[in-house]
Amino acid sequence: MNIERPVGALASERQWGSDYLADLIRQLDLKYLAINPGASLRGLHDSLVNYLGNDDPQLLLCLHEEHAIAIAHGYAKVTGTPMAVAVHSNVGLMHASMAIYNAWCDRVPMVIVGATGPVDAAQRRPWIDWLHTARDQGKLVRDFIKWDDQPASLQAAGESALRAQRIATTAPHGPVYLCFDVSLQEQACDPALPLPDPSRFAQPVAAYPDPDAVQRVADLLSRATRPVILAGRLSRNADAWNRRVALAERLGATVITDLKQAAAFPTRHPLHVPMTVGQDGAQALRDADVILALDWLDPAGTIKVVGERGAAVTATIVHCSPEQYSHRGWSMDHQALLRADLHFLCEPEALVDALLAMDDASPRFDKRERQPVQQRVRKLDPAPADDAALSIRVLAQVLRASTRDMLTSLIKVPLGWSNEVWDYDAPLDFLGKDGGAGIGSGPGMAIGAALALQGTGRLPLAVIGDGDFMFSASAFWTAARYRLPLLVVVANNSTYFNDEIHQERIARRRGRTTDNKAIAQTMTDPAIDIPAIARAQGAHAGPTVRTAAQLNAAMQDAIARVRNGALCVIDAQVLPGYES
Repeated sequence: MNIERPVGALASERQWGSDYLADLIRQLDLKYLAINPGASLRGLHDSLVNYLGNDDPQLLLCLHEEHAIAIAHGYAKVTGTPMAVAVHSNVGLMHASMAIYNAWCDRVPMVIVGATGPVDAAQRRPWIDWLHTARDQGKLVRDFIKWDDQPASLQAAGESALRAQRIATTAPHGPVYLCFDVSLQEQACDPALPLPDPSRFAQPVAAYPDPDAVQRVADLLSRATRPVILAGRLSRNADAWNRRVALAERLGATVITDLKQAAAFPTRHPLHVPMTVGQDGAQALRDADVILALDWLDPAGTIKVVGERGAAVTATIVHCSPEQYSHRGWSMDHQALLRADLHFLCEPEALVDALLAMDDASPRFDKRERQPVQQRVRKLDPAPADDAALSIRVLAQVLRASTRDMLTSLIKVPLGWSNEVWDYDAPLDFLGKDGGAGIGSGPGMAIGAALALQGTGRLPLAVIGDGDFMFSASAFWTAARYRLPLLVVVANNSTYFNDEIHQERIARRRGRTTDNKAIAQTMTDPAIDIPAIARAQGAHAGPTVRTAAQLNAAMQDAIARVRNGALCVIDAQVLPGYES
């Protein structure tokens, strides 16, 4: 990784308020800090470079605040731990707000550092400082973060920083925002001013489910003949993955996962039904006598849709999720209220562990001798012809064939991704969607995930739409600047196809022609030169590919380059249409 090393001697002791704040940030064990610089951060920026030496945290220059947040988002999806982001005053925070909303909806930890001021009007420069000062800057994002603060002293900043880190990393995770007044950063600081000792401020102990309630669930599951597990927002930890597989096997439970969330269960396991609640999953829910929802995203909506398309779901429902702690009044991301017969307000891993421990102590789930479970072998589609045009399914087939023999992290996929082609065997095989369903997150999230995947031996692969690419193409400059290996395939259908579908539906409903559905939707005349835009950011990008053979050749070349540390972008011209 390319690291900018400061020249000259570093400051040997704390002299300024921002030196103290920089030490606080270092104490939070935040390895990287993504930043789009601004005058409100000038003091802190100087301290991070000329006092800490641009190390622990290392600064990552981004060309837009939204990219900086998305990079931290992608990093957290891999590691489960927060990264730091610095955004300039109110204007930077407004730029960052969409990406913060994504992180909020996706429940990922993040520490955002902002600045304002000077709060004291007598200290402000004419014009610009007035524009970049807000009376309550945190209000801009308060409805979709876990906590914010604007400490008025260095001593108060110490407590705020520790509190912020602990709130961000306590389930349900989420972004937090700290705002430091310019005057606080630029005031003189006594070198002897003590820093708080993080070891004396313990992380909260995770909640454990009530034993009596666990007993009730164990009784339900021991009597169940058709149990179903909805595996949702779950830990990336390999041991936790293995424990939920063990629970499913003891129960003989059908397991359903969702493409909106990261891989939570091996998709080749015979107990797993295809990702998302399709026909098989819907029927399993209708037949179920007990449903165990493990932090499933929108369980009430899932049950409603299944019932609207067939027989109603009548199973006893056990819901395990700490989600309720993050439900607010401004955003409806909490989804509909689930009819749950039992609801545990703890992380689902705690309930899984408790159920396994109870079964270990007094086996009840499966009295039969447990046999080794054989992985289900997916029936592969015939390889597409060399001259086959790239539908989403053909695209997925070629990408899977190109990466089948290597550890790959599929960071992101576009709408309509084919679920029938790719299998996930480990927690980092697939990282899910972006939380808030806003366009433009893909490039930054791909970069953050690639940053976190360094040294794992995994190929970081992101498949993003052309709209997603164009919203945030300049984010890739950061990946090129810091020599982050990453492979990006742009599924380029030259249109906002999802909106074409909506325009067609509304026209049919109103008895109007559908011939005009593409007006103000297609990105043609002129066609966007995606490879040229990628090369302008420092990526390697060959010519646009349009057939299976061309894509396969481009993938072989790109994989070799990424293995040598390159950023590669492939522009794949795909046919409009969805597979899922």
